[in-house]
Amino acid sequence: MSDITDKVVAITGASSGIGEATALLLAGRGAKLVLGARRADRLEALAARITAAGGEAIYTVTDVRRRDDLASLVALACDRHGKLDVLVSNAGVGPISFFDDLCVDEWEEMIDVNLKGFLYGVAATLPVFRKQGFGHFVTVLSTAGLRIVPQQGVYAGTKNAVRTISEALRQEAGDKLRVTGVSPGFVHTDFAETIKDPGSKAAVIAKRDRIAIPPEAIARGIAFAIEQPANVDVGDIVIRPTAQD
Repeated sequence: MSDITDKVVAITGASSGIGEATALLLAGRGAKLVLGARRADRLEALAARITAAGGEAIYTVTDVRRRDDLASLVALACDRHGKLDVLVSNAGVGPISFFDDLCVDEWEEMIDVNLKGFLYGVAATLPVFRKQGFGHFVTVLSTAGLRIVPQQGVYAGTKNAVRTISEALRQEAGDKLRVTGVSPGFVHTDFAETIKDPGSKAAVIAKRDRIAIPPEAIARGIAFAIEQPANVDVGDIVIRPTAQD
């Protein structure tokens, strides 16, 4: 019996990339998935794929910029399964650019999605975890916050803000709740699609195609943290390509 079996796991940003890979892996290990993302068609297809393989998955369209959407995602889990074991906060955007480009709208989007979206998830989930007496926050961060480079200042800043908040949350959580941060390096996802500058976008895609690891590598790290005994809190996991600086 897997320690993941029958755990109810909600995932934001579940329609592609790391979120999708995590959903598939956890479903295969017996978890009950509650999927959230903005793209309804992708969510429906993923839930159908999991169900066809013998797993269990439900979904609701979730834009983490909307606090009510996070509340609805958590409520769906509790209404259907009577509990929520894990919230995987995976939704994120990274339209990287130089500061001189003054892409203020994109800065705000990263703050809204990466930072405020995470906080909305905490606000929706923490009361449930407290009432249950158990629960696990798993948040996808980034190695961009560990090695700061040009064009990634605001993106790294949002990820490091979440890193700091997560550590404070861990200290306040007590002995019943768990808090894990997972920092992926270069992963083969559609991250570059939000980059507007053609040259920057092409450079990121070229590097991705050269060294990136598959999203399944991050999913395995997330599963590792979740499957630990209730009294074991895996604080931080860094997963990057061996070829990454």
